[in-house]
Amino acid sequence: MRLILLVCLAMAAFAANSVLNRLALAEGGMGPASFAAVRLAAGAVMLAALVRARSGRFCPVPAGLGRLRAFGAGTLAIYMIGFSYAYLTLQAGTGALILFGGVQVTMFAGALALREPVPLRRWVGAGLALAGIAVLAAPGMGAAPDPMGAALMAAAAVGWGLYSLAGRRAGDPLAATAGNFVLALPLALLVLLALPGGERVTGAGLAAAMVSGAVTSGLGYALWYAVLPRLAASVAAVAQLTVPVLAALAGAALLAELPGPRFWAAAALVIAGVLLSVLRVSRGPSSP
Repeated sequence: MRLILLVCLAMAAFAANSVLNRLALAEGGMGPASFAAVRLAAGAVMLAALVRARSGRFCPVPAGLGRLRAFGAGTLAIYMIGFSYAYLTLQAGTGALILFGGVQVTMFAGALALREPVPLRRWVGAGLALAGIAVLAAPGMGAAPDPMGAALMAAAAVGWGLYSLAGRRAGDPLAATAGNFVLALPLALLVLLALPGGERVTGAGLAAAMVSGAVTSGLGYALWYAVLPRLAASVAAVAQLTVPVLAALAGAALLAELPGPRFWAAAALVIAGVLLSVLRVSRGPSSP
């Protein structure tokens, strides 16, 4: 039960990131590059402070697993940049479908590559959850999505899926996440400096980016890294499909957008798919 509650808390943090990003860009007038940079910087500072408070000292890049550390930082930077820029042109439903559909595919592919057994019920559950995401996205899809926005969100999905897979090997979740943020920041800044200008930093956007970086990203990802070693990769992938539903509920509360019947149908499919994938049917002492 405790593991389920921790996973739910991590998913709520992920949903909050989507809402904060949209609020900063659409309502706060923040530029996507500025949002991504502030988000990474705030997350790095928060995590560095936590590591220091726990151990009395802070090494920005913990020793050991050098290649894994570089891989985690690189995939985190790809996710952060792609996520921020994609929402310039994609509608919320379309972006959520591409992002979490891509994460689903990436993590299931990783599970197969690692020769992790994936039961039939988990494949069926994933299919139900993806169907729910498709129903949720359909009312807002309209015309075909912008190709560049779709490509950026797809890159973000691959980045986050690989980042989650790498996190399952983290021995110290908090230190690993801190190191990833510290290393990802200069990588992201180098990329952002090469992208077109015209960025603006506003008070409202800055506040949203700082909360997203320090709380829902830094603390949220540290929590996610902590629970990942206890989850099968396929279960972790399906669990993340609940995030668009949570984001829609938060959007309804903050932006006064009341979900319609299609939303509730999608929510039912997603929840059914997650339950089918995660919960085991008891068959007595010999159950797997």
